[in-house]
Amino acid sequence: MPTPAELEAIARGAAAPPLDGEDRARIAAGRAVVEEALRAGDLVYGVTTGFGQLSSVRIDGADAARLQVNLLRSHAVGSGEPLPAEIVRGMMALLAASLRRGHSGVRVEVVELLLAMLARDVVPRIPSRGSVGSSGDLAPLAHLALVLIGEGEALDGRPGGEALAAAGLEPVALAAKEGLALINGTHLMAAAGTLAVLAARRVLDAAIVAVALSLEAFKGSTVPFDARLHEVRGQPGPARVAARLRELLAGSPIVASHADCGRVQDPYTLRCAPQVLGAVDDALAYVEGALERELLAVTDNPLVFAGDAAILSGGNFHGQPLSLPLDHLALAMTEVASFAERRTYALLTPGYAGLPAFLTPHPGLSSGLMIAQYASAALVNECQTLAHPAGAGSIATSAGMEDFNSMGAWAALKARTVVEHAAHVVATELVCACQGIEFHRPLRSTERLEEQLARVRAVVGRVEEDRSLAGELAALADRLRSTGL
Repeated sequence: MPTPAELEAIARGAAAPPLDGEDRARIAAGRAVVEEALRAGDLVYGVTTGFGQLSSVRIDGADAARLQVNLLRSHAVGSGEPLPAEIVRGMMALLAASLRRGHSGVRVEVVELLLAMLARDVVPRIPSRGSVGSSGDLAPLAHLALVLIGEGEALDGRPGGEALAAAGLEPVALAAKEGLALINGTHLMAAAGTLAVLAARRVLDAAIVAVALSLEAFKGSTVPFDARLHEVRGQPGPARVAARLRELLAGSPIVASHADCGRVQDPYTLRCAPQVLGAVDDALAYVEGALERELLAVTDNPLVFAGDAAILSGGNFHGQPLSLPLDHLALAMTEVASFAERRTYALLTPGYAGLPAFLTPHPGLSSGLMIAQYASAALVNECQTLAHPAGAGSIATSAGMEDFNSMGAWAALKARTVVEHAAHVVATELVCACQGIEFHRPLRSTERLEEQLARVRAVVGRVEEDRSLAGELAALADRLRSTGL
């Protein structure tokens, strides 16, 4: 627990599973090791020492609890707009899942309070900026953790203590190690990244449908999707996409209608769709694998191993295993958006496949879908800027103790933005492709593609006269991200 699908369900409002007996036993065993280290006066990072570059400063055991509260207060220095509720709930779910594995040395009541907050929808207000993604997502998680001790702020604007009380919950008084365990993990980048890649997978599926619909509107060739071509290339993603396109287009009356048209080749954005979108398919598989593993990880520091009565200080909090894949996600989905926008541009260009200018029945009097392509171009340009890798910009912190940072939180957040933009661009292509096919009536596409066309039309009606499409396109883009076409 959790799988990506389970995490998304919790992020959208479901409760996380409660602790069972085995969870409680693991947590108690880990806590016992911390308590023994305190009794023995052992030198343990973040328990009897300061943090980061201050780890050489010894802290008296009597001040261990105060140290944890000071940690949360000092680290809650984030800035920017607050994270959406679904990302915060995802962070809380991942934090609870990590703590319940028994390697963090916290008490059961800390995990129980996190789970109760999820169940009663007490969502902390977390500024979106401030994590360098290496000693964990420190600043964002500190804002989260403050609400557990009755401080900070809820997303609805209430003080943390007031939000807890309204939900019938009591704040927790932190003990040694617990503040550090609450903030020293990769939970922002993992939550935001998982939600982004789930949405990206749906957008890619819609983009493949958009290629098939656009090909029908263009009266393009299905030969480039022949299995023999992809067998000799040997790349798995392109082969999968080609197979999906063959399935969607098999038996198309529109394809049959232009069998002898004499056109030899289509533009790359049709002819090379399997190669381009297949590469994205492979890229998403890489990103999904990294995130699936991270959802099962323990990423704070130091970690407790009860079976060996050991507390080990390491670097599991470092975000590089996510930063690189999430930068790749932004790049891959930029390609999806760029690819879709080029087909949209072509669909609106007069003369190709006998389609009218800007897909309007009244060119000149009406602008049709002209400016929808402008909006797509603007979004693609932003995606191209956001595709620059966050991880290439390490900046040292903590007087050089933390000398190489992953910037994984920013990688996750910008990837999320790119996915949102790509969804809007693909939604625009879908609308244009459907409009183009309708100009070929009474010809019809395959039953599968006509079903997809009907789904688009259920959200965005045919454009006969000029109207504002902003709300309809936004609704279709949201559908692509959240549930798929």
